[in-house]
Amino acid sequence: MNRRYVALATFGAGCFWGPQEIFDQVEGVHHTWVGYTGGTKKNPTYEEVCHTNTGHAEVVHMEFDPSIVTYETLLDIFWEIHDPTQMNRQGPDVGSQYRSAIFTHDEYQANAARASKEEKQASGKFEAPIVTTIQPAPTFWEAEDYHQKYKERLEHRSWMSNLFSSKS
Repeated sequence: MNRRYVALATFGAGCFWGPQEIFDQVEGVHHTWVGYTGGTKKNPTYEEVCHTNTGHAEVVHMEFDPSIVTYETLLDIFWEIHDPTQMNRQGPDVGSQYRSAIFTHDEYQANAARASKEEKQASGKFEAPIVTTIQPAPTFWEAEDYHQKYKERLEHRSWMSNLFSSKS
């Protein structure tokens, strides 16, 4: 039997909808989910994460094939899709649930994440210090269905709306 090896990666980069859309387009990323991790509340809801102190971050969690896309490549994408110098916010989204965070699934990922962060900080690309946290991945709690592939569904609805409105 020819079985492929699948690894996990989990990143917090602000609102989870945009990162999911980006990582879904990466060859070798087999599946993504949005959800919550890093806090203390078991099975949190979106409302709880946004309006109470659960400690969770909004994250994109993914399965990927490291023979197709490396963890280092995923880290490079992570650094490009958000501002890792903003503490507990990304753009207009404010709160610790929008923090920049890397949740590692093994020692290899932890070492790669630390080295990548040091390299990005030393590169001079960012004027302010990188505030991204790196920690072992605790339990991932999948977000409600209406959050999964949200931007993809929104674009589909917009396309369908335009299609039907142009026929009238």
